[in-house]
Formats: sequence, C-alpha cells, structure tokens
Amino acid sequence: MEATEKLYELFRKNNIKLVESGDHAILSVLRYAKAIGKEKVLIQDQGGWLTYKDYPKKAELELIELKTDYGLIDLDDLRIKADGKSVLLVNSLNGYFSEQPMEEIKKVCSDKNCLLINDASGSVGTEPASIGDIIICSFGKDKPINLHYGGSIAYDEGDFAGEFNLKKLDLLNEELDKLFFRLQKWNEINRKIKQELKDFDIIHRNKKGINIIVQFENDSEKQKIIDYCCNNKYEYTLCPRYIRVKEKAVSIEVKKVKI
Repeated sequence: MEATEKLYELFRKNNIKLVESGDHAILSVLRYAKAIGKEKVLIQDQGGWLTYKDYPKKAELELIELKTDYGLIDLDDLRIKADGKSVLLVNSLNGYFSEQPMEEIKKVCSDKNCLLINDASGSVGTEPASIGDIIICSFGKDKPINLHYGGSIAYDEGDFAGEFNLKKLDLLNEELDKLFFRLQKWNEINRKIKQELKDFDIIHRNKKGINIIVQFENDSEKQKIIDYCCNNKYEYTLCPRYIRVKEKAVSIEVKKVKI
C-alpha cells in the first residue's frame, strides 16, 4: 500500500495533500479559511503548538484563546466564542500528553458552523486523529510519523498550497509502517512512568497520551522528578511552556524515546 493510501485510512478524508512541513500545513489551511470568509481563529490557551499564535496574523485572522483545563478545551467557552466566522485550530493530543474530547468538540463546532481544524501530529494513529473538517499532520522530528520532514492536509473540500519532495515518499511509507508499533511502545513506557511516579501530581493522569507532565510544589520535588528522568535516560523539558502547560512542571518527553 502506498503512503497516501495509508494516510487516507488514518484520517478518513477524500483528499490528501502532502506539503513541506506541518507549519506549512497550518498556514495553508488558515489562508484557506480566510478565503472562505472566516475572520477569527480559536486556539487552546496552552498545550498547542508555537505557530498557533503567530500564523493567524499571517493569514489576516483575529486570534482568540479558549479557556482550558490544562490544555483540554472548555466546551462552555467554546460554545460562547465559536460562530460562523470562526475556525477552531486544536491539538487533538493536547501537549502530547492528553487526548482532547474531540467528539464533543466536533458537535459544538457543527452546531456553531465553526470550521474544525484538527492538528493530528501527535494523535495520528488514534481515533481522535480522524475527527475534524480538515486534519493536518506534521512528519517532523520526534513525531509519531518521524520522517524529519514534511506534513499533510486531509480534507473533503478545499484548495491548499504546498509541495512535497517526492524522493521522500519511500521513507514516508516506511515511517507509516512503523507508526503503530511506535505508538504501542510509547504507550507501554507511558504506563510504566505513571506507575513509578504514582505518588507525584501527574496532570491528566488518566487520559491517554504519549508524554507525561508532572507538577512540583518546590525545588526538592522538582529535583526528584529530574533525577528520575536522568536515571532512566528520559529527556524532559521544564514548564511553564505554551506547548505543554502554563504551570510549574516537568514534561517527560516520551515522544523522544527512539523506537
């Protein structure tokens, strides 16, 4: 099976556009939204991606942040702010550590005639990755599809700019073949870490995800978490960070474990 056919199965859309990067996919889709009369972009107030805040301006769209529970969309706030002139750009695997309630989000967006753009860079290979009017995905470094290059736009209707180096298609096909094995191994590591750190304050502990985000109250607790990461050779980043959470926490970057 060819790479594009595999992407059709993952995202369940009629069309796949391969582009040079995930960021290019975001900008291309936002420019399309502008062209069909949308005026504003709704994004989560944390747990998104860096260009969520920059690219709406490039597409000449107003940016509005939504309230969240550590990145998970507040549905009541979405109901208030969404309308026929709006687009919701959402990371369906919030900060790579917790799945969004995508079915509920889809219903609100449908009721409000709000275009739903699902960034499935982290959720690809899971059910939430197939929910949305337009689905974008990055194949960049340390992503589930770990090509270190390119991305895709999956859609039923639309017209999107972008190019893809066709010499990378065979490698993309190989990465897609590795996807479910990689997700399985990351899931095993995720469960192991949550068990070993069961006495710590893990954000959205019971949500499915790849990374684990552990809050700390003081420097001593912070150091214990860091020591755990170092002893087990897990990469980590410190929060607050928009692309994870806006709290004092350690994000254990399971997605950087090489599989």
